[in-house]
Amino acid sequence: MNNMTIKDISSEESRKLINSLKKKGITNIDVLSIMSKIQRHLFVEPALRGRAYDFDALPIGFNQTISSPYIVAKMTQLLVETDSMKNVLEIGTGCGYQACILSKLFGRVTTVERIKPLYDKTSMLLKSLNYKNITLIYGDGFKGYKINAPYDAIIMTASPTNIPDELISQLKPNGRMVLPLNVNGSQKLYRIKNTKRGILKKEVDDVLFVPMLDGIV
Repeated sequence: MNNMTIKDISSEESRKLINSLKKKGITNIDVLSIMSKIQRHLFVEPALRGRAYDFDALPIGFNQTISSPYIVAKMTQLLVETDSMKNVLEIGTGCGYQACILSKLFGRVTTVERIKPLYDKTSMLLKSLNYKNITLIYGDGFKGYKINAPYDAIIMTASPTNIPDELISQLKPNGRMVLPLNVNGSQKLYRIKNTKRGILKKEVDDVLFVPMLDGIV
Protein backbone atom coordinates (compact mmCIF):
# COMPACT_ATOMS: atom_id res chain seq x y z
CA MET A 1 0.00 0.00 0.00
CA ASN A 2 3.05 2.24 -0.78
CA ASN A 3 3.99 4.73 1.93
CA MET A 4 0.52 6.10 2.71
CA THR A 5 -0.60 5.78 6.32
CA ILE A 6 -4.12 4.93 7.48
CA LYS A 7 -4.52 8.60 8.39
CA ASP A 8 -3.58 9.67 4.84
CA ILE A 9 -5.94 7.12 3.32
CA SER A 10 -8.83 8.05 5.61
CA SER A 11 -8.35 11.75 4.84
CA GLU A 12 -8.55 11.19 1.09
CA GLU A 13 -11.41 8.70 1.38
CA SER A 14 -13.24 11.06 3.72
CA ARG A 15 -13.13 13.83 1.08
CA LYS A 16 -14.59 11.45 -1.49
CA LEU A 17 -17.26 10.37 0.98
CA ILE A 18 -18.36 13.94 1.72
CA ASN A 19 -18.58 14.74 -2.00
CA SER A 20 -20.75 11.64 -2.50
CA LEU A 21 -23.01 12.65 0.40
CA LYS A 22 -23.51 16.08 -1.14
CA LYS A 23 -24.45 14.51 -4.47
CA LYS A 24 -26.99 12.30 -2.71
CA GLY A 25 -28.75 15.26 -1.13
CA ILE A 26 -27.08 15.84 2.25
CA THR A 27 -27.07 19.62 2.56
CA ASN A 28 -26.54 20.42 6.24
CA ILE A 29 -23.12 22.05 6.47
CA ASP A 30 -22.59 21.09 10.12
CA VAL A 31 -23.39 17.41 9.48
CA LEU A 32 -21.04 17.30 6.49
CA SER A 33 -18.26 19.05 8.40
CA ILE A 34 -18.53 16.71 11.39
CA MET A 35 -18.60 13.60 9.24
CA SER A 36 -15.51 14.80 7.38
CA LYS A 37 -13.59 14.95 10.66
CA ILE A 38 -14.71 11.81 12.51
CA GLN A 39 -12.60 8.89 11.28
CA ARG A 40 -15.02 6.10 10.45
CA HIS A 41 -12.27 3.48 10.21
CA LEU A 42 -11.81 3.70 13.99
CA PHE A 43 -15.30 2.23 14.47
CA VAL A 44 -15.02 -0.85 12.24
CA GLU A 45 -13.13 -4.10 12.62
CA PRO A 46 -9.44 -3.92 11.56
CA ALA A 47 -10.06 -6.41 8.74
CA LEU A 48 -12.71 -4.09 7.26
CA ARG A 49 -10.90 -0.78 7.59
CA GLY A 50 -10.15 -0.70 3.87
CA ARG A 51 -13.93 -0.47 3.33
CA ALA A 52 -14.66 2.01 6.11
CA TYR A 53 -15.40 4.88 3.72
CA ASP A 54 -17.48 2.89 1.25
CA PHE A 55 -21.21 3.56 1.01
CA ASP A 56 -22.03 0.30 2.76
CA ALA A 57 -23.28 -0.91 6.12
CA LEU A 58 -20.58 -3.11 7.68
CA PRO A 59 -20.70 -5.84 10.32
CA ILE A 60 -19.41 -4.92 13.79
CA GLY A 61 -19.99 -8.31 15.42
CA PHE A 62 -22.83 -9.60 17.60
CA ASN A 63 -25.13 -9.65 14.51
CA GLN A 64 -25.04 -5.84 14.42
CA THR A 65 -23.87 -3.38 11.77
CA ILE A 66 -22.57 0.15 11.42
CA SER A 67 -25.04 1.93 9.14
CA SER A 68 -23.95 3.26 5.77
CA PRO A 69 -22.54 6.80 5.87
CA TYR A 70 -25.47 8.04 3.81
CA ILE A 71 -28.06 6.70 6.27
CA VAL A 72 -26.09 8.13 9.20
CA ALA A 73 -25.93 11.52 7.49
CA LYS A 74 -29.58 11.48 6.46
CA MET A 75 -30.89 10.52 9.90
CA THR A 76 -28.63 13.08 11.57
CA GLN A 77 -29.76 15.81 9.17
CA LEU A 78 -33.39 14.97 9.97
CA LEU A 79 -32.69 15.47 13.69
CA VAL A 80 -31.23 18.95 13.35
CA GLU A 81 -33.36 21.87 14.52
CA THR A 82 -31.14 24.80 15.37
CA ASP A 83 -33.15 26.02 18.37
CA SER A 84 -33.28 22.73 20.31
CA MET A 85 -29.98 20.85 20.23
CA LYS A 86 -29.29 20.39 23.93
CA ASN A 87 -30.28 16.82 24.73
CA VAL A 88 -30.55 13.74 22.49
CA LEU A 89 -31.22 10.04 23.12
CA GLU A 90 -29.88 7.33 20.83
CA ILE A 91 -31.34 3.82 20.93
CA GLY A 92 -28.81 1.26 19.72
CA THR A 93 -25.25 2.47 20.38
CA GLY A 94 -23.56 -0.18 18.27
CA CYS A 95 -19.95 0.80 17.63
CA GLY A 96 -20.51 4.41 18.78
CA TYR A 97 -20.03 6.17 15.41
CA GLN A 98 -23.47 7.80 15.36
CA ALA A 99 -23.15 8.85 19.01
CA CYS A 100 -19.86 10.61 18.29
CA ILE A 101 -21.42 12.54 15.42
CA LEU A 102 -24.35 13.53 17.64
CA SER A 103 -21.95 14.66 20.36
CA LYS A 104 -20.68 17.42 18.06
CA LEU A 105 -24.22 18.70 17.46
CA PHE A 106 -25.96 18.25 20.83
CA GLY A 107 -24.92 19.39 24.27
CA ARG A 108 -25.55 15.96 25.78
CA VAL A 109 -25.89 12.51 24.22
CA THR A 110 -27.41 9.55 26.04
CA THR A 111 -27.06 6.30 24.14
CA VAL A 112 -28.49 2.88 25.09
CA GLU A 113 -27.06 -0.51 24.10
CA ARG A 114 -28.68 -3.86 25.04
CA ILE A 115 -25.79 -6.23 24.12
CA LYS A 116 -23.33 -6.32 27.01
CA PRO A 117 -20.15 -7.33 25.11
CA LEU A 118 -20.83 -4.61 22.52
CA TYR A 119 -21.56 -2.09 25.29
CA ASP A 120 -18.25 -2.99 26.96
CA LYS A 121 -16.29 -2.75 23.71
CA THR A 122 -17.79 0.60 22.72
CA SER A 123 -17.37 2.01 26.23
CA MET A 124 -13.64 1.38 25.98
CA LEU A 125 -13.46 2.95 22.51
CA LEU A 126 -15.35 6.11 23.50
CA LYS A 127 -13.22 6.48 26.61
CA SER A 128 -10.06 6.21 24.52
CA LEU A 129 -11.39 8.87 22.11
CA ASN A 130 -12.12 11.18 25.07
CA TYR A 131 -15.72 12.09 24.32
CA LYS A 132 -16.93 13.97 27.39
CA ASN A 133 -20.63 14.56 26.67
CA ILE A 134 -21.70 11.00 25.82
CA THR A 135 -23.37 8.85 28.49
CA LEU A 136 -23.43 5.18 27.48
CA ILE A 137 -26.14 3.08 29.15
CA TYR A 138 -26.46 -0.71 29.21
CA GLY A 139 -30.19 -1.30 29.04
CA ASP A 140 -33.37 -2.03 27.12
CA GLY A 141 -33.89 0.48 24.32
CA PHE A 142 -37.67 0.17 24.53
CA LYS A 143 -37.46 1.77 27.97
CA GLY A 144 -35.22 4.66 26.90
CA TYR A 145 -33.52 6.43 29.79
CA LYS A 146 -35.84 8.46 32.00
CA ILE A 147 -33.13 9.95 34.18
CA ASN A 148 -31.88 12.27 31.41
CA ALA A 149 -35.33 12.92 29.89
CA PRO A 150 -37.02 14.86 28.45
CA TYR A 151 -35.11 14.88 25.15
CA ASP A 152 -35.11 17.38 22.31
CA ALA A 153 -34.64 14.46 19.93
CA ILE A 154 -34.49 10.67 19.83
CA ILE A 155 -32.82 8.58 17.14
CA MET A 156 -33.29 4.82 16.80
CA THR A 157 -30.86 2.61 14.90
CA ALA A 158 -32.93 -0.58 15.06
CA SER A 159 -36.38 -1.19 13.62
CA PRO A 160 -39.44 -1.77 15.87
CA THR A 161 -42.88 -2.70 14.59
CA ASN A 162 -44.51 0.10 16.59
CA ILE A 163 -43.33 3.46 17.88
CA PRO A 164 -42.54 2.75 21.56
CA ASP A 165 -44.88 4.71 23.85
CA GLU A 166 -42.18 4.89 26.51
CA LEU A 167 -39.90 6.76 24.14
CA ILE A 168 -42.64 9.15 23.05
CA SER A 169 -43.23 9.96 26.73
CA GLN A 170 -39.55 10.96 27.04
CA LEU A 171 -39.73 13.49 24.18
CA LYS A 172 -40.09 17.18 24.94
CA PRO A 173 -43.11 19.00 23.53
CA ASN A 174 -42.22 19.68 19.89
CA GLY A 175 -39.43 17.13 20.18
CA ARG A 176 -38.67 14.89 17.22
CA MET A 177 -37.78 11.27 16.66
CA VAL A 178 -36.14 9.61 13.65
CA LEU A 179 -36.55 5.86 13.36
CA PRO A 180 -36.82 2.95 10.96
CA LEU A 181 -40.28 1.45 11.42
CA ASN A 182 -41.22 -2.04 10.26
CA VAL A 183 -44.60 -1.67 8.54
CA ASN A 184 -46.05 -5.00 7.38
CA GLY A 185 -42.60 -6.47 6.83
CA SER A 186 -41.22 -3.42 5.00
CA GLN A 187 -39.00 -0.91 6.77
CA LYS A 188 -39.59 2.82 6.28
CA LEU A 189 -37.64 5.71 7.74
CA TYR A 190 -39.92 8.11 9.61
CA ARG A 191 -39.56 11.48 11.25
CA ILE A 192 -41.94 11.89 14.20
CA LYS A 193 -42.91 15.23 15.74
CA ASN A 194 -44.45 15.47 19.22
CA THR A 195 -46.94 18.33 18.78
CA LYS A 196 -49.86 19.73 20.79
CA ARG A 197 -52.15 18.15 18.22
CA GLY A 198 -50.56 14.74 18.78
CA ILE A 199 -47.88 12.74 17.02
CA LEU A 200 -47.20 13.80 13.43
CA LYS A 201 -45.51 11.12 11.33
CA LYS A 202 -43.71 11.71 8.02
CA GLU A 203 -42.40 8.88 5.85
CA VAL A 204 -38.96 9.67 4.43
CA ASP A 205 -37.43 6.66 2.68
CA ASP A 206 -37.07 2.88 2.41
CA VAL A 207 -34.39 1.53 4.75
CA LEU A 208 -33.02 -1.72 6.14
CA PHE A 209 -31.97 -2.01 9.79
CA VAL A 210 -31.60 -4.84 12.27
CA PRO A 211 -34.88 -5.52 14.12
CA MET A 212 -35.35 -3.86 17.50
CA LEU A 213 -35.52 -6.42 20.29
CA ASP A 214 -36.56 -5.95 23.89
CA GLY A 215 -34.63 -6.91 26.99
CA ILE A 216 -30.87 -7.07 27.53
CA VAL A 217 -28.37 -9.79 26.63
